[in-house]
Amino acid sequence: MTENMTADVRVRPATPEDRPAVERLWLMFRHDMSEYQGGLPAADGTFRSERVESAFTAPGWAPYLLTCGAGLAGLAFVRGLDGSVRVLNSFFVARGVRRAGVGLRAAVEVLRRHPGRWEIAYQRGNAGAEAFWHRVAEEVAPGDWGCAERAVPGRPSLPPDLWLSFTVRR
Repeated sequence: MTENMTADVRVRPATPEDRPAVERLWLMFRHDMSEYQGGLPAADGTFRSERVESAFTAPGWAPYLLTCGAGLAGLAFVRGLDGSVRVLNSFFVARGVRRAGVGLRAAVEVLRRHPGRWEIAYQRGNAGAEAFWHRVAEEVAPGDWGCAERAVPGRPSLPPDLWLSFTVRR
């Protein structure tokens, strides 16, 4: 089953027509992240969504949809495409396809679309994210990546994030 799932994984740029689907996936992503970053939905049931807006409209950003077969499997937002370092700003894989290789395949594809210097943050205490992102870094930059702590801007009550750094070669 895992082999069939990963064979059906696709990454494609999200279009303005995809925005409603991206916004719904964003809610799932923010819900998952609330375990590590705190916060509750607003009175209307949504989470802050400035990153969704930026992904679709800001210079140097690119939104992607991840699919598995005919279904939506997740999203990825890249920023820094107009600078020297790209950042995988947000990455989400639906729970139904986690631990099946879908996320690894999609993350590697997103990174390889934009060769160059990359940074990816994840939250201290998120053991699943740590194992996943280290596996991704090793896949795209074997033995040539690093990890450092950085404070979360504007959130002094949170533990520092961990940031991976590596270069994706052409």
